[in-house]
Amino acid sequence: MLRSDAIDIQPVRLLDTNFMWRVFFICAALALISVAISVSGRVVGRSIAMAGHTDDRTVVEIVIGNNVLAAPKNMIRFAEARRDGIAPKLDLYMRWPDMSGYSDAARADFNNANGKPDILFLTFSPRMTSRDMSGRYEPIYSSLTAASDDPAPAGLRSRKFTPSSGYENETLYVAERPGHDPYVVRCLATDSGVSLAPCERDVHIGEDLSMSYRFPRELLAQWSELDAAMLAKARQMLRTGG
Repeated sequence: MLRSDAIDIQPVRLLDTNFMWRVFFICAALALISVAISVSGRVVGRSIAMAGHTDDRTVVEIVIGNNVLAAPKNMIRFAEARRDGIAPKLDLYMRWPDMSGYSDAARADFNNANGKPDILFLTFSPRMTSRDMSGRYEPIYSSLTAASDDPAPAGLRSRKFTPSSGYENETLYVAERPGHDPYVVRCLATDSGVSLAPCERDVHIGEDLSMSYRFPRELLAQWSELDAAMLAKARQMLRTGG
């Protein structure tokens, strides 16, 4: 009789053991899923918080024509461009006046959360014209503009574009520079809409390369220091091409 009871109890014990293992594996799987969700949540959360920016300062080399440009990833505006290789152009941004790329400390500036006009936008691209903006003043801009009485800061003269010029919503600012072509920059009119960087200037640099940069109107009074800093930064990045 005792032997018969042992035979009857054994299947129940096997059933209990199999059930417990099944529960264990389910719990382990749920724990792993929970960990994965937690980790991915942190990654996705950081990605959302970064809003397309990166604080990675690793330097990459980008080839445009015969020019090699070296730039830290946190200065490169678009994620797909943050790699070594050939590119049709390179879009950068940096903070004035320290000319630094994105960082956690500068998050509010780069997201325009504090209203400070201190972000500069810079693009390197192949030259599309034989003259840069300063060189285009005499043969082109001077005939497309007329002297204006509008106030201009720091030794600049303002000139209004004629209605047929195609730039009627912009103002041209000019400053003489002895021994050099004049400093020339175009700015969108103040009532033409919201723009973080309504002033634009382009300069030839390197080998058949153009550097175009945009900046807030509030920095127009610092045009001389700003232009010198942009040229210095561009030459620092330029590894070849003269």
